[in-house]
Parts: sequence; structure tokens; C-alpha cells
Amino acid sequence: MDATIVEVNTRILDIPTIRPHKMSVATMHCQSIVLVRIKTSDGIEGIGEATTIGGLNYGGESPESIKTNIDSYFAPLIIGQSATKLAALRKLINKTIKDNRFAKCAIETALYDAYAKRLGVPLNALFGGVVANEIGVAWTLASGDTQKDIAEAEQMLETRRHNIFKLKIGMRSPKDDIKHIAAIRKAVGDDVSIRVDINQGWSETQTVQNLRALADVGVELVEQPIHEKNLAGMQRLTALGIVPIMADESLKGPEDGFTLASQHCANVFAIKIEQAGGLQHARDLIGIAQAADIALYGGTMLEGSIATIAAAHLFSTLNNLEWGTELFGPLLLKDEILATPLDYSDFTLKIPTGPGLGISLDDDKVSFYTRK
Repeated sequence: MDATIVEVNTRILDIPTIRPHKMSVATMHCQSIVLVRIKTSDGIEGIGEATTIGGLNYGGESPESIKTNIDSYFAPLIIGQSATKLAALRKLINKTIKDNRFAKCAIETALYDAYAKRLGVPLNALFGGVVANEIGVAWTLASGDTQKDIAEAEQMLETRRHNIFKLKIGMRSPKDDIKHIAAIRKAVGDDVSIRVDINQGWSETQTVQNLRALADVGVELVEQPIHEKNLAGMQRLTALGIVPIMADESLKGPEDGFTLASQHCANVFAIKIEQAGGLQHARDLIGIAQAADIALYGGTMLEGSIATIAAAHLFSTLNNLEWGTELFGPLLLKDEILATPLDYSDFTLKIPTGPGLGISLDDDKVSFYTRK
């Protein structure tokens, strides 16, 4: 007998960060997580998560709008529907509800989690199974203070947690940013990978003027230096061939991926399951990148453990994840809402082997951090 969806529950959790996380678009002191729990008629519960960066600083969805829209539109639409016909559910949701990519990702993740639990397999099995049981994870240095960032990087190396670092820049002048990067590079040595994320903080002219300087201080990858709508500028920067250019904010789903690939606007795609609109759309986006010989990077919206491990399950199925991932979101939070935290060790994140996402919630922690 086919299982049906009987309940969709949402709540917002506010979890402080271990330090201020400074970007050109916002400074975060906590992460607000929309937790989605979907129950089915056969007694299975699937969980999903939606997060944004700095409320509405990053995009058009906020934790509050995500919760409201799921409660008001998604839940009435899918309750009573089959919980096993995921493609049909995706078609129904996309036909009835426009945009709302982050909310769609949370719903889809919960549905995939429940479906994989029903089959008794890890979620990655729904995408062909793992190629690797662990994936590399970069750590983002974003305190805004050079000496604090150096101390943080040295601690990560000493504890064997991260040996790849992404620096958030774009809030200061390019000249000061380059001094900041050079100091960190000198402190950590040449064997450590350094990337930068400008979060659209520079103009095209500033980027052209400073790409060579970034390369000279050992930057290996430059993420979204200019405005997401300036695709012609992204094309020109990529064509310079000085440092690989990665698309992030410009890349919101398969349609954007096709445009960027066909116009040669990036060397690397940052794949984010929320920004893509869900796991399946992220997989479609990966396929476009692979067909266009564009390298892959597993991005993050600074999610908590649920969305982080959902993305990790998908990325673990890829033959070649050239630039690794930055799935460090849970480590930025002061506390964990899982009964057993994710395993970050030896510079990697381990992929759980249990059914579904392979994780379980600590309900006391969930209750404690729920916004009242």
C-alpha cells in the first residue's frame, strides 16, 4: 500500500556562531535554521533544512518567509499526496509554486530522507551510491582580523581538521585585502590551498586590476568577484586566464548553469543544493558542468548539519569533485542539534552509512533553540 504524507511541521531554530562571520553582504552572529519534518502514513519521518545568510542580505528568501510559505502553501499542497512518487511531487510543487528554491530544497530533502529510510538505504543510494566515503572540506576565514584568521588557520592545521582555506574579502579596499591574504599565505605556507570569495564586492575594473596581484600572493581560485548579473564581465574575467573564476551567486539552478556554461562565464561551478532548488536540480546542474568541462565545488549556505549532510551525500556520488567542498557550516555553530555530531576528521567529512541522511535529532536541543 502506498504511503502518503500526513504531516508537515516547521520551526525556526536560532543558533549562535562561534565568532562573527564577516562577508561583503553581511556579518553573521547566529544562524537561523528552518527545520522541516515530514511524517508519512507508514510511520516514517523525514527531515530537511533551509537556511539563508543574514536573513534577506543574500537573497529573496528569509527564514521567516520560508516557514510561512511552507506552512501556507507547500504543506496544504503535499499533504495526502504519495510519499513515494518523488518525481511527481517535484513536478506538482514546481508547477504550483514559483521560485522559493530554499523552501523547495528543505521539502525535497525531507522527502528523500523518508524515502531512503523506507528502502533501508543511505540517501546517496538514490543517486547511484558513494564513490568516496569521505570528502574534503575547506574552512572559511572570515573574522575580519588578520592575526585572528592566522591563529584560526594554524589551529585547523594542527588539529588536522582543514588544510584548505577560503578567505572572505571585499569589505576593505583591494589593496588591504591583498595584504591580508599575503600575511595568511606567509603564515600557513605554500602547501596549503588558499581561495578567496569576494561575494560580488568588487567592480569588474577592480577585479581586472587585482587578479594578477591575487595570483602573485598564491590565491588559487576567485569566487564571484563581481555582480551576479554581469555575465559579460564574468566571461571577460574568465577569458583572462589569470586565476580560475568560480560562479556562485550567478548560479541559481540548471537554467543559469546552461547560460553560464554556453557563454564561458566561469571555470568552476559552486554547487549549492539550496540555491539550485533541491538535490535533483543540483544534480542536473552538475550534469551541465560535467558536459561543459567546468570543474565542480561543493558550496554551502552555512547550513546546519541536516542540509550539510544532504549535500555531502550528493557530492559523495561524484567521480570528480575537483575543488572539494566547503561544507563546514555546522562547525561555525556553537552547538549541535544532532544526537551524534557529524564526523569531521583528517581534513575530511565522513559520509554516514545509516538509512536516509544517517542522522538523528537531539529533540532537547531542537526545543531549546526553537524561536519562541
